[in-house]
Amino acid sequence: MDVLSILGLLLGVTAILLGQHLEGGHLSTLLNGPAMLIVMGGTIGAVMVQTPLNTFLRALRMIIWAFLPPRIYFSETIQQIIAWSRTARREGLLGLENIDFEDIDEFAQKGLQLLVDGSEPESIRKVLDIEIDSREKFDQQGAKVFESMGGYSPTLGIIGAVLGLIQVMGNLSDPARLGDGIAVAFVATIYGVGAANLIFLPIANKLKTYAMEFSLHRELILEGIVSIAEGENPRNIEAKLLGYLR
Repeated sequence: MDVLSILGLLLGVTAILLGQHLEGGHLSTLLNGPAMLIVMGGTIGAVMVQTPLNTFLRALRMIIWAFLPPRIYFSETIQQIIAWSRTARREGLLGLENIDFEDIDEFAQKGLQLLVDGSEPESIRKVLDIEIDSREKFDQQGAKVFESMGGYSPTLGIIGAVLGLIQVMGNLSDPARLGDGIAVAFVATIYGVGAANLIFLPIANKLKTYAMEFSLHRELILEGIVSIAEGENPRNIEAKLLGYLR
């Protein structure tokens, strides 16, 4: 669990609510169903219009990363690659056929299959480079869905404010109904700006970070597999791959 994401969200929301309380305002004034509907419904609708279905679904699957980040085991992967290199050095590349592929990352499976098939190192690099690039772009597109939400929600907050003011102007003769319209106007703006800066944009940036981590992990696998194909000594491969560790 990403404690920093949870603490950051709680801290941001608490700071706003506490500030409202210290200024003498009632917390209940920040609860407004119509304003929430305008901002959140409008934001999601706008993003659905601009986003292809597969990218939108990818973004929904990725959101869990912000709170339950994926585990990326660089050290374990390096040790795994060293074991493969020793097997290849001892039994030849065909000896890698006996490896249990079920316990291996899908990307690594593809690289090992290319090794076993006797592909040239440069050919392996080209194939896996394309795979790395395409996967990173797909993950980045998922992150950009939330970045788009961060751009739309303040604008939808303004739309909510305008709708509230329209209601106010239409009821100037009835002072009893002015309060609800003004509340929607200002609370919608708070929802729009708050959601963008506390939820959507932070989540987008965190997802981009994890997308880059996955890409770096795949680059590590690529370098290891190409080094095995080139017949490098396992110790040299290990020394090279340790450069990926922080």
